[in-house]
Amino acid sequence: MAALSAARRIVVKVGSALLVDAATGTLRDGWLASLAADVAALKARGADVVLVSSGSIALGRGVLGLAPGSLPLEQSQAAAAVGQIRLARAYEEVLHPLGITTAQVLVTLEDSADRRRYLNARATLETLLSLGVVAIVNENDTIATDEIRFGDNDRLAAQVAVTVGADLTILLSDVDGFYTGNPKDDPDARRHDVIDEITPELEAQAGDAGTGLAKGGMKTKVMAAKTATAAGSDLVITLGALDNPLAALEAGAAHTLFRARGNPASARKHWIAAMKPRGAIRVDAGAARALAGGKSLLPAGITGITGDFGRGDPVDILGPRGERIGAGLTRYTGAEARALIGKHSHEIEAVLGYPGRATLIHRDDMAL
Repeated sequence: MAALSAARRIVVKVGSALLVDAATGTLRDGWLASLAADVAALKARGADVVLVSSGSIALGRGVLGLAPGSLPLEQSQAAAAVGQIRLARAYEEVLHPLGITTAQVLVTLEDSADRRRYLNARATLETLLSLGVVAIVNENDTIATDEIRFGDNDRLAAQVAVTVGADLTILLSDVDGFYTGNPKDDPDARRHDVIDEITPELEAQAGDAGTGLAKGGMKTKVMAAKTATAAGSDLVITLGALDNPLAALEAGAAHTLFRARGNPASARKHWIAAMKPRGAIRVDAGAARALAGGKSLLPAGITGITGDFGRGDPVDILGPRGERIGAGLTRYTGAEARALIGKHSHEIEAVLGYPGRATLIHRDDMAL
């Protein structure tokens, strides 16, 4: 599959039904080992990989002996607390022997809705990826309530793809693609191989296709595809239950490919440029030249600050004559930025009283 072979940053969603045996509530160790081998192969050729993995509640309820079926919120949270540590350990045990370091990242919907927390999550994931780490991301079911839940890891995978600028998102599913109807009920349903545009007619074809352990159905997968493709990431739905599912996909296993509109970098730039600024940062001629050359904005190049903005807020970037040269998401508040005007990076801790980020606006959070 060309999209997988060419991808440099990949988000893979793993569902509960793939990881956990429904009858016993135990981990499918052999399948997980085969997935680890696939991840190692992607890493060996230089790709970054993030795994968005369900399974904590399914594992925890087995350990706690909770009855089958829907659980009250408190029991779900308790099961997640017990299962999450086992889930993280399982990934570490299969990836460490392959020379891969793992990290656990737990998020809630609020982390993507709040710009400051979103930028913090983005910075953490970017750092992990730059260090060669495979992050295991899951919704923080221990504290998440119905009001702040993603609700399924298909949508979470798409949001993670947006956050890290992935060029490919893979949803390992219990079906081998997106069909015109539910293939379990409709013998005439046919699979879409490639989808270039998600139309209302196509959305209407999405019906629930979940399993006993999974929350997501095909509707959530189409929602995820809309989010991912708008941010420049191709999205693939393919059958995950077979061993080495990513290798099988690359070898031509059945799937549906939702094609991205543009690329992650351009999509992010357009999003930033369209936001309403909460203030402005004026820079000197040297900083303006550095920005035009693809550099981040450092405090040393700042000559003035206007507006009362917070961390993560959008701001205009003004040149030496006050002309608008771009926009970006600031990593400091307006008050902090004023205190840092003209300061060098090694002076930040002395000025603010705590260590901060070296850049005021990172080049990845900037549209010129």
